[in-house]
Amino acid sequence: MAEAASLRAVRARIGDSEFDRDTAVTRREPGVYDIDLSAGWTIINAVNGGYLLAVLGRALADALPHPDPFTISAHYLTASHPGPAVVRTDAVRTGRTLSTGQASLFQYDEEGREVERIRVLASYGDLDGLPDDVRTTAKPPAIPPVDQCFGASDGPASTPVPGSSAITGRLMLKMDPATLGWALGSPSGKGEMRAWFGLADGRDADPLSLLLAVDALPPTAFELGLSGWVPTVELTVHVRARPAPGPLRVAVTTRNLAGGFLEEDAEVWDSADRLVAQSRQLARARLG
Repeated sequence: MAEAASLRAVRARIGDSEFDRDTAVTRREPGVYDIDLSAGWTIINAVNGGYLLAVLGRALADALPHPDPFTISAHYLTASHPGPAVVRTDAVRTGRTLSTGQASLFQYDEEGREVERIRVLASYGDLDGLPDDVRTTAKPPAIPPVDQCFGASDGPASTPVPGSSAITGRLMLKMDPATLGWALGSPSGKGEMRAWFGLADGRDADPLSLLLAVDALPPTAFELGLSGWVPTVELTVHVRARPAPGPLRVAVTTRNLAGGFLEEDAEVWDSADRLVAQSRQLARARLG
């Protein structure tokens, strides 16, 4: 009885989560979904790319016969803004263990015409059906304990980024002090960000929230001495396992900024020391 009550409590907490409410899509007809993009997930003046990817990922999970994103690649065509949007999906191929689909998110211009914001191609499967065999040389990032890290409301991480960053109120983000030189006016030049990550309302991570986690930290460009918006051009995420309950550790690195563009490679580790997601994105840096 106690175990059943605990399970009901977990389900209720997930159902009440801001993330679930704000990524929920309404099926208008097969392959077409409506959503009102929440202003709660904005960075500066644009909607966060990881949140948008989770919206498209949820629509594809409904449209395809398999539940979990294994790989999803997105091209960000124009900046998205809070307000009504439409997601259109198409099943490219369905198989026994993998299904592949594509999706685009549209918003409306001042004349009521649809403008494509994002286009994705993704393969879905069932993470619970994967074998347990793991052979890896990857190691979890070395991050100090949560109580020795800094968030938006304490310590140097409270230094504001120009513009609105409403997303910080939706997240439990505790930054490694070694990657906070930018907040103190002394960026390290190393292009590294590391943090503990969770949702502020306590909802445990799942495969869809991993799509948010890879794009939730401050841009590595800050530690390279740059400031301002760093818009994503392309983002590919590989979901490797269903995360264990508890906070995640996220490490993001940039090795090459050239021609006004930089890459960000992210790893997400769960409380069981398992690498649960990896990503790479190309972003545009504001120089000067």
